[in-house]
Amino acid sequence: MSIIQQHTSATLSDAWRTINIDAYNEESSFNFDVSTLHPPQPEISEAEARQLAGQVRQLLRGGDTEGALRGCLETPVYNGTEGAKEAHLQTIIEVLQSIKASDMSPLLKGLYESPGGSECLDVLMKYIYKGMSMGQSTGGKGSKVTPQSTGFSQIGSRPGATNENASAAMSVLLSWHEKVVDVAGLGCIGRTMTDWRRV
Repeated sequence: MSIIQQHTSATLSDAWRTINIDAYNEESSFNFDVSTLHPPQPEISEAEARQLAGQVRQLLRGGDTEGALRGCLETPVYNGTEGAKEAHLQTIIEVLQSIKASDMSPLLKGLYESPGGSECLDVLMKYIYKGMSMGQSTGGKGSKVTPQSTGFSQIGSRPGATNENASAAMSVLLSWHEKVVDVAGLGCIGRTMTDWRRV
């Protein structure tokens, strides 16, 4: 055995593979608790979501649409049961449907320029996307896939039949999506897609 072979076999091992190099990097997430990046969100029950819905309806009856929308967006349901999340989504859709199209842009601009407004519009975008993903269940009962004689499947019923509530809700969500992007910019979409917190 040559001197080179003796040296390499004695000093080289696989121990270097077990070293956690992130522990030596000051900027690594290994050196701090990642959960501190976002404050912990309280768990909201379905009863609390329904109580908030009642308060929001009172604000709507009083004509305070901005207060109703802000109240919904400042208390998003990140931690909670599916029932609580669904109830809160329905409340937000109800608020969005009650606001006239001519009031959308001024309301969003006022909300965006207020303290915490950017975060509120990001939360609104999350609920818009969730409402869109729910499809026909936002307006009424869940959608059904029915086979057709042509071999294609049709989701829900024909336009203008029983899914009018669903199509109206989708139209409202698309209008709000456009207005939110106009006010908050395309960065709002990126922040919504990359945020780990789900509504």
